[in-house]
Amino acid sequence: MKKIFSSYWIRSAFYSILQRFSITLFGLVNFIVLIRSLSKPQMGAWALFLAFTSIFETTKTGLLKNAHIRYVSSNDDKEERAAIASSSLLINGAITLIFILLILLFADWTSIRLHTDMNLSIMLKWFIPGLIIMVFFSHLEAIQQSHLDFKGVFAGYFIRQIVFFLCISGCLILHIPYSLKEVVLYQSFGFLLGTLAIWYYSRPYLLYRFNPTVTWIKQILSYGKYIFASGAISNIFSNLDQLMTGRFMTATVVAYYNTALRINTLLDIPSYAAADIIFPKSARASVEEGEEKVRYLFERMVGILLSFSTPIAIFIIIFPKFVIWLIAGNSYLSAAPILQLYMITGLIRPMQNQSANLLNSIGKQAICFWMNTAALAANLLINYACLIYIGFYGAAVGSTLTYGLALIAWYFLMRRIIGFDPRNILKYMLDTYKTIYTYGMQFLRRGRGKEES
Repeated sequence: MKKIFSSYWIRSAFYSILQRFSITLFGLVNFIVLIRSLSKPQMGAWALFLAFTSIFETTKTGLLKNAHIRYVSSNDDKEERAAIASSSLLINGAITLIFILLILLFADWTSIRLHTDMNLSIMLKWFIPGLIIMVFFSHLEAIQQSHLDFKGVFAGYFIRQIVFFLCISGCLILHIPYSLKEVVLYQSFGFLLGTLAIWYYSRPYLLYRFNPTVTWIKQILSYGKYIFASGAISNIFSNLDQLMTGRFMTATVVAYYNTALRINTLLDIPSYAAADIIFPKSARASVEEGEEKVRYLFERMVGILLSFSTPIAIFIIIFPKFVIWLIAGNSYLSAAPILQLYMITGLIRPMQNQSANLLNSIGKQAICFWMNTAALAANLLINYACLIYIGFYGAAVGSTLTYGLALIAWYFLMRRIIGFDPRNILKYMLDTYKTIYTYGMQFLRRGRGKEES
């Protein structure tokens, strides 16, 4: 076992997939608990709250974490590492302060425009302590990953998820009523304990020096500016269907879309875990080993991801109502067509996610930014037209059409930059299935051998 975990790929994949799986699993379980405790308008407001906070946090993380990892992992000088980490923390706090000011100024207006009464505004304001805690959580996460260590990141995410689950499920079991304000406070409490957990595992890497420099602040911002903008656009793109249905319809409709979205995130577990693992490897490969190695990493990772996501997507496309009934109950069965369309986009996303991640890792952040900008602009126009002419299912149809057009654009771009060949993806998918079959047969033979002996 120790020999297996001495491999960077096995060790990193193990903890990254566990982390992503725990996030998605507890996110789904927490959704199942909440949907049985809150009304549809409240669930819609909760979905919009998560959309806003996740857009902010993942965008900020995209700016800082990638730069932090890139510069710290390639620098052996402790003073320079401390300066990089300090500069990153300072930027982290400044961005969070700006977001808090925006909440105080515009939360009420946004809540009214999205037809959530004042529920969205109340949640955003009560989450300000959680936003401050998240500054330290995301900073410690970047420190862990810059040292190619994923254990503490998994522990932090796991604890913050399970604490939130215990709070809301305990209220459900004990029949303790709670409002959306309490839900937000439970989430902030989970972030606090998760931050303490990730700090515990990060102690060997902490230098306890705060010495930010103007040089490193400029360098981090210069490296991350396109990633920041690209991440913001990409995250808005991912949540645009919910935001637009909230604006043009009601929070109740958002609840249906959020139900399908929660199930759809199951397909993204391997993809986001792969992005965390492959980023430092492809960044180094682009410098030391050239285009051929970068193309191999990209094609093999996409092939492996699709080999896992394809069977799941096909099953859900065939039995969408059964899956929705299992997760959300009979009252949300109208979301079945939305879920089917989301499963189609789920098969497209691995290539797009890994393409964007690869461009960022090899220093082509500007191209990634313009690709995401074009996709967002197309999605806005197509979704608007579909919502006007189709109505309830318009945003789902519009998003599927946009993902299809974006896939074509990404294909030609990656073919030009790294010589991407889609036939290799099919080859790696088949290789993955063969490997699984081989190990499965060996496992069965060992079991039969033990029974016979």
